[in-house]
Amino acid sequence: MTPVFASGGHDAEAFGASAGYPKGDRATLREPGFLVGALSHLDELFPSRVVRKAAMPSSLRHAPGPRITYTHKGATLTIDDYLARTPTTGLLVARGDTILEERYQYGRTDRHRLASFSIAKTVTGMLVGIALAEGAIRSIDDLAESYVRELAGTAYGQTTIRHLLQMSSGVRFSEEYSGTDDMARFTADTYLLRGPGGAAAVKAFNERQVPAGTRFAYASPETYVLGLVLRGATGRPAAEYLEAKIWRPMGAEADATWLIDNSGAEVAYAGLNVVLRDYARLGLLLARDGNWHGCQIIPAAWVLDATTVREDQPHLRPGTATPVFGYGYQTWILPTRRRMFLLWGIRGQRVFVDPENELVMVNTAVHRLPLDLPPLEESGALWLALVRHFAG
Repeated sequence: MTPVFASGGHDAEAFGASAGYPKGDRATLREPGFLVGALSHLDELFPSRVVRKAAMPSSLRHAPGPRITYTHKGATLTIDDYLARTPTTGLLVARGDTILEERYQYGRTDRHRLASFSIAKTVTGMLVGIALAEGAIRSIDDLAESYVRELAGTAYGQTTIRHLLQMSSGVRFSEEYSGTDDMARFTADTYLLRGPGGAAAVKAFNERQVPAGTRFAYASPETYVLGLVLRGATGRPAAEYLEAKIWRPMGAEADATWLIDNSGAEVAYAGLNVVLRDYARLGLLLARDGNWHGCQIIPAAWVLDATTVREDQPHLRPGTATPVFGYGYQTWILPTRRRMFLLWGIRGQRVFVDPENELVMVNTAVHRLPLDLPPLEESGALWLALVRHFAG
């Protein structure tokens, strides 16, 4: 079995097929006719730092996967059906070091760097764990301002690293993707390069609504502050730290890129661009609790903490943090009996991880809406069918 490439896909003409899937420019970024091109060329539309690949990529072999069917809204469907029904740019299923499915649509290939959106949050969280193990960060109960002097005296500066990791700062921030919420202002100041970026981009959000560590509230500035903490603690850009500590050690086969804002800081909450197989390597690394063929890249205890809800933190449990999912350290926790978790970005970017079966599903997409529930629900149905199959 080898990768399968298709020039079309669900509603391909609306996504710019006849025009060759143009990437457009910064002004057309959210228009459907430019989504495929833009989300596979973001590092050509915005400045970025390169995360260089390994000198020798780690081996992932291809083998034919089993015929998987899943049930959705009363219909029994196949992976072919899934691809025909959803705006998926890339789908990869791997178990261990074996790729069972690798499919591309809309003219995308295994050389395209596909946008992560908030998958980058989990990567940032893992880098914090490495910095802690190396002593660059003394404790995750330190305040952010201990590492970012520009935030001294602010609400985010006076939040612990732990509560930032758990999206539990208590700071007022609205992230609804309405175009008029706080997130619109924040992305304009960072990722969209319309403001100064850096600490100035988060100082505007300076009111603590509830005590830190008591309520989950998803807010991208919390990850952005973690990125600033990383740079302050390590003295290195996040992209450089990622390259040295994860990307090269796990044997990434392609350069990644990480968008930067006008301050020169990485857009830690959303800015990674990665080829599909390297997303799979990242998922497999986490499935193995940070170990890559005998090399402990991320401390195992950190990965476990990041992907588990503690008993004394009920506000992070599945069904409480959100109606379905729980939350760890910058990672979504699935409402399942055994540990499974999710890296999740808007517009359909997902990496599902089942450590017990060393099973990973990567799905990149061009959903028209930031949170488009029907295709998200269908990807969840496909994932659970895969888990059931391999659980025997």
